[in-house]
Amino acid sequence: MSSLLARLGGASAARPWRTVLAWALLLAVALGLAAAFGGTPRDDYRVPGTRSTAGSDLLTARFPEMSGASARVVVHDRHGAPVPAAELDALHTRLAALPGVSAVAPPVLSARGDTALLAVSYSVPVTDFRGSEGLDALRTAGSPAEGAGLQVEYGGQLPENFTAPDGVAEMIGVGAALVILVVALGTLVSAGLPLVVALAGLGLGTALTSLLAAVTDISPTAPTVASMVGLGVGIDYALLLVSRHVEGLRKGLDRHEAAAEATATAGASVVVAGSTVLVALFGLKLAGLPTYSSFGYATFAVVGAVMAAALTLVPALCSLAGDRLLRRAERRGPRVRPERGPTRTERWAGLIGRRPVAAAVGSLVLLLALAAPVLGMRTWPQDAGSQSASNTTRKAYDLTAAAYGPGANGPLVVAVDLRRIPQAELPGIVASLKAEPGVAAVAPPLVNRAGDAAVVTVTPTTGPQDARTARLLKAVRAGVLPAGAEVTGTVAAFSDISDRLASRLWLVVPVVVALSLVLLTVLFRAPVIAVKAAAMNLLSVAAAYGVTTAVFQSDAGARALGLPHAVPVSSWVPILMFTVLFGLSMDYEVFLLDRVREDWLATGDARGSVVRGLSATGRVISSAAAIMVAVFTGFAIDPDITVKMMGVGMAAAVLVDATVVRLVLVPATMTLLGRLNWWLPGWLDRLLPRFGTGHVVAAPAASPTPERVPA
Repeated sequence: MSSLLARLGGASAARPWRTVLAWALLLAVALGLAAAFGGTPRDDYRVPGTRSTAGSDLLTARFPEMSGASARVVVHDRHGAPVPAAELDALHTRLAALPGVSAVAPPVLSARGDTALLAVSYSVPVTDFRGSEGLDALRTAGSPAEGAGLQVEYGGQLPENFTAPDGVAEMIGVGAALVILVVALGTLVSAGLPLVVALAGLGLGTALTSLLAAVTDISPTAPTVASMVGLGVGIDYALLLVSRHVEGLRKGLDRHEAAAEATATAGASVVVAGSTVLVALFGLKLAGLPTYSSFGYATFAVVGAVMAAALTLVPALCSLAGDRLLRRAERRGPRVRPERGPTRTERWAGLIGRRPVAAAVGSLVLLLALAAPVLGMRTWPQDAGSQSASNTTRKAYDLTAAAYGPGANGPLVVAVDLRRIPQAELPGIVASLKAEPGVAAVAPPLVNRAGDAAVVTVTPTTGPQDARTARLLKAVRAGVLPAGAEVTGTVAAFSDISDRLASRLWLVVPVVVALSLVLLTVLFRAPVIAVKAAAMNLLSVAAAYGVTTAVFQSDAGARALGLPHAVPVSSWVPILMFTVLFGLSMDYEVFLLDRVREDWLATGDARGSVVRGLSATGRVISSAAAIMVAVFTGFAIDPDITVKMMGVGMAAAVLVDATVVRLVLVPATMTLLGRLNWWLPGWLDRLLPRFGTGHVVAAPAASPTPERVPA
């Protein structure tokens, strides 16, 4: 791999304009194809094997008018006067005429008469609506009522399923990254180069995601999460390559030699780190939800694209930039720096090397303290109650809760199979439901034309996010409904999704960890290193879970991020965060281990190589982590609650990982383990293929005897 990457970097640097033009052409073709043939992202919420899906399938087959999407149009008079009946009748007529609408229930007035709720039922699922078309149609129907001075807000499944991307998070991340890069690299040219490369890879990955959306379902949130990850790793990978290229220039290499060496060394780390991210994304396929698979597809495409951009565009652009990558003083004087005293990073590395036990224990205690809140984590998919107060879905949610009670925002829909349950038993089912604690109201049953299916709508006394609503759902399923009746609808589906994801987390974690162990063992030929890396990554993820729980499940933390109150952690977040973070954490592990192993193979000094490896990479890791933290923090202002939680959790994880873990715990444990870090049993040495991080090919100068270090 070393020679292959060296040839790739050298060729790109030798023909920089050809490389740049090839990328420009590739981007133009990809974006053109995406514009012409790309699909529109859409969710697939089907969860095969769950009771809510069984109920939904029953309605789809026999009662299609009640099986599709739903929406609530809430009309309110701000002055407290009764809503005019004429306006409600006209609105009812306009809503009934909208495409896909199967029924509009008569307006339900509040006790004071100043609020009216119109329930809209569709004959098609919410995933059939492209972008904002469903919400736009509702707004068009409601605009005459707004013109009459009434407040009209839109809630329910259809409006809540749409979140408009604004691109602000990406711009904040890019701006912050540029500032950090200028500080880290010293010149605008060298700082701008990683941004250009990351944006080129992001553009290609986004185009590929759009093309994927034409042939499979891609969640509307998936491109945003993929952009978050791709932008962060893209800048980091390019920063690593540029830093190594500048090192080569300072040693006196010409631009082509520096590019070849940087691609053979740092480029190998990029390949290993990126491959680990891609392997970790495989875990999303095990979640058992099509929506999760779409997150994996989108992120896989973007990370693969930014890896390709880093390995080809960086050498080309570095060649074009030439000596402008160096500071002005370095361009005037000799490139080889005069001997100076130890840097702050070197002094820090020496301190950790002298006191490894204290460093390891202290960092471990801190990580466990950060992870402790995870013991109280409660998960629930996001709903309008978690949205910003300026959002129409949140306004509709609040108006509905105030006028009809919080449970009106999350009714339970009971699908009854009248081929198994006689229609005469429906009154008994309704009576049993009304008698159940936690039920506010039960609507009269609706029976289809064929008389073989019915729907009973149950309104809880508590809101969708309330734990008591989940307990009511379980109680109704366990002891109230007879065989042949199933609870479906948004609340039931979200509860089943939460249960499915909670159970699948314990499958995803060991599989992803095992795959990463195998990959790192093959690449570094050091099983102890691989096990230690996996353990460190699990600590980083646990700390991220703890921080996310503490922030979002407290009123103060939630309000600081623009939310109205404390909210449960989104059910989508734990598995998604684990797979992405486990891969990203390996980036810094690989960056550090690569230098340590390089020094170890050159000197055979197990302890000294840790200090020197940390000295060489500490500044780069800190800068790369600061960039990722800035990028992820920018996404914490995104209106989508899943993206917001991912931004906060990943920013916290990277900050902890690059400081407490990589700069303290990893070097401390490696110093304590000494030569054991590189121990390799003979039988495993014979089984493993002989390739690794690429440039590490030389035997150690004084190879210790117990370890087997491959040549």
